Amino acid sequence: MVHSGAGSPTTLLKPSSPHLRATAKTAILFIQPQYNITTLSLEGEVTTYHYGWKDCATILFYFFIAIILHAVVQEYLLDKVNRRLHLSKSKNTKFNESGQLGVFHLVSSVWSFYILITEGYLLHPSSLWENYPHSHLRFQVKFFYLTQLAYWLHALPELYFQKVRKEEIPRQLQYICLYLLHISVAYLLNLSRVGLVLLFLQYVSELGFHIARLLYFTDENHQKMFDLWAVSFVFTRMATLTLMFLAVGFGLARSENQGLDIETGNFNTVLIRMTVLLVVCLTQSWLLWKFIRFQLRRWREFRHEQAVRKKATAKQPVRQLKRDTFGHHENGVLKADNGVSQRTKKLKSP
Repeated sequence: MVHSGAGSPTTLLKPSSPHLRATAKTAILFIQPQYNITTLSLEGEVTTYHYGWKDCATILFYFFIAIILHAVVQEYLLDKVNRRLHLSKSKNTKFNESGQLGVFHLVSSVWSFYILITEGYLLHPSSLWENYPHSHLRFQVKFFYLTQLAYWLHALPELYFQKVRKEEIPRQLQYICLYLLHISVAYLLNLSRVGLVLLFLQYVSELGFHIARLLYFTDENHQKMFDLWAVSFVFTRMATLTLMFLAVGFGLARSENQGLDIETGNFNTVLIRMTVLLVVCLTQSWLLWKFIRFQLRRWREFRHEQAVRKKATAKQPVRQLKRDTFGHHENGVLKADNGVSQRTKKLKSP
């Protein structure tokens, strides 16, 4: 039996090939960063990227990827540890939060440090503000920012999926919105280089906090890590303020490229610089205020525990000696008048 040409594989693929190409283009729109520009340089062809509305599709795709990875870490790592620790419901919620954020901060801090080294931002600090606007990004820089936005956006529905208690939701919403605000401002205002350094410092500091809290839940005697985190927290706040004033307050202020030009991505105006500095300063001041309140509460609890222990030690009854009316018996042992026991002494063996 001979089949007609209409059923041949070649004939079947021809009508569907435009659909396949359209599907591939749509998939690339979600998976790969868009708006690439290829230029020639001494090193050869260099591909850079700028931002646009199509980035929303890429962020949406990695938004769902983050939800999947969140569930994998929860089921195959954190839940297994929780079964062994037998934590209370409140501690269990905080343990899961620190576990998820600890993994994320570890990956993000290593990733951001790698970008800072390969792009040369740490070796040449002046590159953080020179040649502004930094509207053309390398692939790894743009992909880093898109995944960061996707992760913090996915944290919003996770509040419902994880069944977070109502009293915990405002606290978590605060830092989620702060991360989204600062990352979006750095990305949209072409301050990506300064934002990378600040995110690296912030993630390393937060990584220390979540490691300290995880160790505390496993054993409450592990509290020294909180002291190390306290030092890193204060250092991060001071370094953030110093870097922002150096890069935005002085570096961009002295730049020759002043003015507002949305087409080229130039936002180097006095109003925008002052607004960015004000937002960062207010955020760092608020974080320091919360940190001071936390340390004071912790110090008061420590002093209260010490006072309770001293009272408990003072209330313990003193063991009194039992004596009869003549003073010859002490704790049921016959004593002589001079207090020496009447028991015969045993001779020591040579």
